[in-house]
Amino acid sequence: MSRIYLSPPDISSLDHVAVDAVLTSNWVAPVGPHLESFESTLADRVGRAHAVALNSGTAALHLALQLLRVQPGDSVICPTLTFTASANPICYCGADPIFVDSEPNTWNMDPVLLELELGERAASGELPKAVIVVHLYGQCADMDPILAVCERYGIPVVEDAAEALGASYKGRPAGGMGAFSFFSFNGNKIITTSGGGMLLADKGSWIERARFLSTQAREPVAHYEHREVGYNYRMSNVLAGLGLSQLDDLGRRIAVRRSHYEAYHEALTDLPGVDFMPITDPDAANYWLTCLTVAPVAGGSSRDLIISALNAADIEARPLWKPLHLQPVFQDCASIGGDCAEGLFANGLCLPSGSSMNAEDRAKVIAVVRSCFSGPTA
Repeated sequence: MSRIYLSPPDISSLDHVAVDAVLTSNWVAPVGPHLESFESTLADRVGRAHAVALNSGTAALHLALQLLRVQPGDSVICPTLTFTASANPICYCGADPIFVDSEPNTWNMDPVLLELELGERAASGELPKAVIVVHLYGQCADMDPILAVCERYGIPVVEDAAEALGASYKGRPAGGMGAFSFFSFNGNKIITTSGGGMLLADKGSWIERARFLSTQAREPVAHYEHREVGYNYRMSNVLAGLGLSQLDDLGRRIAVRRSHYEAYHEALTDLPGVDFMPITDPDAANYWLTCLTVAPVAGGSSRDLIISALNAADIEARPLWKPLHLQPVFQDCASIGGDCAEGLFANGLCLPSGSSMNAEDRAKVIAVVRSCFSGPTA
């Protein structure tokens, strides 16, 4: 029997047709009509004026920080409960990450802790150069207080919407807030270009500068002229063709992932110690991954026992992100709070949630999880 994966690529026959059309056109280099169309279509969808398609979300964040002139000696605030790619580009720029704990209502950055930290740093004249906000597991952070306090101190916000395409916050699309925003189209995301990302902003000069840097900083002359160091960060036209096709299917993918969340919630919420990731607005999340915590209670189970049982049944499951302030590579970095993120990591796991997973496979996941609990509820 085939393995049930956490969030595998969902490739349709229409995607094959779309990519074949690009190959037939011979526009296969990092330039072409599909690339421009992918940028403009996604920008329109999230209410942004400008976008540039790149080879990863990490590249997008790196360019955003460069455009904000983040450099050695600066600091940048970032959530601690996130993937390391949300912080690595800070180090690329030679700056220092400052990690802020989660709040329990959304598992995203705690606005209260952020405000306290910015107040203290303002008093000492050590404000950060930027604040990166991550929309974790497809649910937006509480953006109003975050944007308000950053505006008060004149600090630009970079919106990490890598996991949140199709989600929204009070009617505003994820990726449509902050000075910059970016998405990831990695193979496990809700839509994929195999690898890829996109940087978005409303300031055209920023995106044009990012486009220039992403193509090796080549000057607009007939020969190859370079006056500064650039990067090979551009997405190819072939991958953009796949992205356009996948983007057309976004609504269905969100609906399927939501059905997984609802089925898991109905089948597992009665188990002792089980709590699902809070969803503040059921119509605003994209349900990228279904996440829950398993507290150690009498008659209950544990996160690690469940992961082990699922793995034995050839089902992939994974702990929540390990907080960055606990990662060895960041052990010398400043962190604010941490108890909430540490508790989530200690007991949290992600269940298979892909839009290509069928009801039969989902039922198998549910049966294995329930088998890990003792007592009549199991």
